[in-house]
Amino acid sequence: MPNIKSAKKRVLVSQTKAANNKARKSELKTVIKKANAAIEANAADKDVAVKVAVKRIDQAAAKGLIHKKNAAHKKSALVCKLNGAKA
Repeated sequence: MPNIKSAKKRVLVSQTKAANNKARKSELKTVIKKANAAIEANAADKDVAVKVAVKRIDQAAAKGLIHKKNAAHKKSALVCKLNGAKA
């Protein structure tokens, strides 16, 4: 445990940020899983689910939660899967 006041504060701040990042990343994974499930089940709202997932992926990349190329890869995979299901 740190002795200096600023170091103690940094520990608290980093714990808070780590918890927030974990929650956001978990929520992102959940949205992507829901979109994949909607595509596989050929649900009526699969377009909406993919659109929501793409938006959340873009937001995560903008916040620095995931790398922009990782975001592009995830979006591409979702859209390819959606287009394959339509064909």
